[in-house]
Amino acid sequence: MKFANFLTSSVVGGVLAVSAFASANAADLTVGANIGNVPWEFEQADGTVVGFEVDLVNEIASRLGKTVEFVNIPFNGLFPAVQSDRIDMAVSSITITDKRLESVTFAQPYYDSDQSLTAMADGGVSGLADMDGKVVGVDTGSTGDMWVTENGGDYGFDDVRRYEGLSPAMLDLQAGRIHGYVSDIPALLYYVKDKPNLKVVERITTGEKYSIMFNKDAPLATEVNDVITELKKEGFIADLHETWFGAKPEDTTSTVKVLDMPSID
Repeated sequence: MKFANFLTSSVVGGVLAVSAFASANAADLTVGANIGNVPWEFEQADGTVVGFEVDLVNEIASRLGKTVEFVNIPFNGLFPAVQSDRIDMAVSSITITDKRLESVTFAQPYYDSDQSLTAMADGGVSGLADMDGKVVGVDTGSTGDMWVTENGGDYGFDDVRRYEGLSPAMLDLQAGRIHGYVSDIPALLYYVKDKPNLKVVERITTGEKYSIMFNKDAPLATEVNDVITELKKEGFIADLHETWFGAKPEDTTSTVKVLDMPSID
């Protein structure tokens, strides 16, 4: 994985700036993120990086008295980046799994999710049953990729194409190079809400939960977990949910409930 060309964004004293990866150590915390992952972390027209997890990480850093720098890394590269300590932690709607817990550590979750199938609104695909003999897209190394790998044979996908983020997959979907895209439902619901030509046609129930990822047994994980507990009790993360998704979270979700740090079952 080459890091020299990655875009980075620093938050120092509340001001967002762009810098080179070589200067990443100028910040107290270096946070890897697949920037372009709407609405979790994405770039506005003026270059400012915003999103649910950007707001969350900035608040955590503030509570810890630290500055933070976001480093743009393709999703699949986040795992070796934390394991090699090139970054201190990673976000990008990362699902906690037992397999991942074998090699990394997560703080308690803060969002409950499922997978979904997105297709053209008038393309003849109204669900997974219509994907027999068709091409499906996924994000490389994501839980959507894992789900398709495990379940693709049941639906007769003709081919699987892998992408580094939502935008190139959506371009290929609209160009007809793929017929459906499997990925996390909150990001797709947010993305298609002002795009009538696209539609989330099926929810795929997986019971996923998102959290911040760290190197295995990193002490920082416990510090961050304690701050997340505070933020849940204060209602800060619930407010973030309302800001970014336009609705209050249910009290039974991990956005509201204080939970233990995850461990392998």
